[in-house]
Amino acid sequence: MIEAIEATLIQLISGIAWGQWLAAGFLLVLGIFLGTMLARSVGRLVESRTSRHHQVLIRRLVFYVIFVLFAIAALREAGFSLEVVLGAAGILTVAIGFASQTSASNIISGLFLVMERPFEIGDVIEADATIGEVVAIDLLSVKLRTPDNLYVRIPNETLIKTRVVNRSRFPIRRIDLVIGIAYAEDVERVRDLLLGLAETNPHCLEEPRPFVLVTGFGPSSVDLQFSFWVAREDFLEGKGGMMVAIKKALDGAGIEIPFPHTSVYAGSHSEPFRIQLVGSEQQQEKELPDVDNKT
Repeated sequence: MIEAIEATLIQLISGIAWGQWLAAGFLLVLGIFLGTMLARSVGRLVESRTSRHHQVLIRRLVFYVIFVLFAIAALREAGFSLEVVLGAAGILTVAIGFASQTSASNIISGLFLVMERPFEIGDVIEADATIGEVVAIDLLSVKLRTPDNLYVRIPNETLIKTRVVNRSRFPIRRIDLVIGIAYAEDVERVRDLLLGLAETNPHCLEEPRPFVLVTGFGPSSVDLQFSFWVAREDFLEGKGGMMVAIKKALDGAGIEIPFPHTSVYAGSHSEPFRIQLVGSEQQQEKELPDVDNKT
């Protein structure tokens, strides 16, 4: 029995055309190597002419074209008929298409994203309640890196259907700060103070000019909107630094920022304390004799 199995294995091994398979394997390895090298070279050539997103797409296109050509050559070298391979690939593609309609929808959505270009690699976007930097745009999904360094994958179909906000599309951004001041304060004085802060802040742009608007009269404050423009890369520093400067300036000028007060009652241990006016009993004693004299 063992001898029969050994004889069968020897026949199978001897029947394999090792030269053809080695040549086919060599062509595959050569295709991967040449595809990688050509993709990198083409990426360097177009680096100064296109965006990062287009560079990635061009590199991938060059690599896959070279690899597919060498893969077809490897199959022919191994003895496979090209017509049979193409026919099997077509049948397999149809079967996969029916079995993975969601993936097909994501691929089509990815093509629309590539043509429409609502964002590119390196942009900061807000989509599906997630904010992050675009690190990859693939056929099925877009990969984001959030500000707290999390890796988020969003399907392309979701990006087509939902609202997408590109926070870094334009070179400048406007910061709107809402400030409440007491009703007794002079609004024009506060406005001049805020505009003076914008002039001295290194992150604020002179054009477009900053402005201050009265947006409403709240329950305990006059609400102001202080708006100024900063460069895209200075958004966080400009917003945080300006809020600190506003607090210091208002405190230094003696301008009141009202805030709500809350009383907490948690049972007998925190009962409201009794208030008694000093001298109230003496005042009553002085008034009583006068009443008696009149009577």
